[in-house]
Amino acid sequence: MLTRMRLRQLIFMVIACPAFHLGSVKAGDWPQWRGMRHDGIADAARMPPLKFSATENVRWEVPVPGRGHGSPIIHGKNIFLATADERSKTQSLICLDRDTGKITWSREVHRGGFPKKSNKKASHASSTPACDGKSVFISFLNAGAVYTTAFDLKGEQLWQTKITDYILHQGFATSPAIYKSLLIVSADNKGGGAVCGLRREDGSVAWRIDRPKYPNYASPVIYRINGSDQLIFQGCNLVSSYDPANGKKRWQVKGATTECVSSIVTDGVHVFTSGGYPRNHVSAMKADGSGEAVWENISRVYVPSMLVKDGYLFAVMDNGNAMCWKCDTGEQMWRERLNRTTSASPVLVGDHIYAVDEQGNFSVFRANPKSFKVLAKNKLGDQVFATPVICDGRIYARVVESTGEVRQEKLYCIGEK
Repeated sequence: MLTRMRLRQLIFMVIACPAFHLGSVKAGDWPQWRGMRHDGIADAARMPPLKFSATENVRWEVPVPGRGHGSPIIHGKNIFLATADERSKTQSLICLDRDTGKITWSREVHRGGFPKKSNKKASHASSTPACDGKSVFISFLNAGAVYTTAFDLKGEQLWQTKITDYILHQGFATSPAIYKSLLIVSADNKGGGAVCGLRREDGSVAWRIDRPKYPNYASPVIYRINGSDQLIFQGCNLVSSYDPANGKKRWQVKGATTECVSSIVTDGVHVFTSGGYPRNHVSAMKADGSGEAVWENISRVYVPSMLVKDGYLFAVMDNGNAMCWKCDTGEQMWRERLNRTTSASPVLVGDHIYAVDEQGNFSVFRANPKSFKVLAKNKLGDQVFATPVICDGRIYARVVESTGEVRQEKLYCIGEK
């Protein structure tokens, strides 16, 4: 017999449909950070290969100019990717053909204006674009401020909006999220940042929320919880829920930590937060706005975002360990060694979790709370910071290959031939 909580989790899985905020995208697309529902879960209608390398199950691979840690996104026949060239001091958006990897257009968004320093793991193109089927949107930190820029699918610039001035602490990496006619963007920083709802048609500001003066790197995510659409945000010592249509605060409680990188996930009953400064934490609180903390531990899941499946929370920690907890109690089901230091977030396909560490070690393990089992170990590239994208049975991985001191970024399309 189903418990009330489990029934709510199942209902959440059914109603958490991307149609309420994503516009004209299809099941075979990956239109924004962490996919259709912001949850890192890919459509399992076609499973990607378990085994692959630079020479096995490669459909195509292409060099990517410049450097960036943002993930690709996919709409129809197009792949969009942000990149930055350290020599020319340019930040650009490129479009590639999904079938061949050929670059179909590249558009310079900013020239000059690079900050003098940032964290060694940061890049000047760490944000992931978003696409609503008509336009593609990208945010960059440039000349002391964060700007969001829109292009049509042929590469024509439509608009550019300044979001906020930005005092650099470690870098900038937040990605835009699509909601109905709006684009939700964020830029927390030490000078006092903002979360904004921009009108997608012209970039004008529909609403704006001023944020505390703390550095924070979490991207906005939108879920339907308790019958309402909620923009859930963590960081600046807060867990916050806003109405994405108008920016009005639904609820806000003290929680999380000052600096967060990962994106919140939910099972429809709880919201799960994680952070790493000034303390490590993974926590669950009720998603009803009561602020009730259900459980917490001190695991360091600072950068990679987590996954929820069938009442269990799965994570790959910054040190590469894989972990599983029970959603409602926080009971640790297992903790096992998987990879080495990890920045990219894992992706779930069916009951397979794909995870890659910073040295290009791609591991696949089963999302099984009862036991830990590695299904495959693969190697692709020498350095990986970008979260891979999996859709329509293919893996799109942004990696670095080095020959001596020559560094070259590449985008791989992995899939059975």
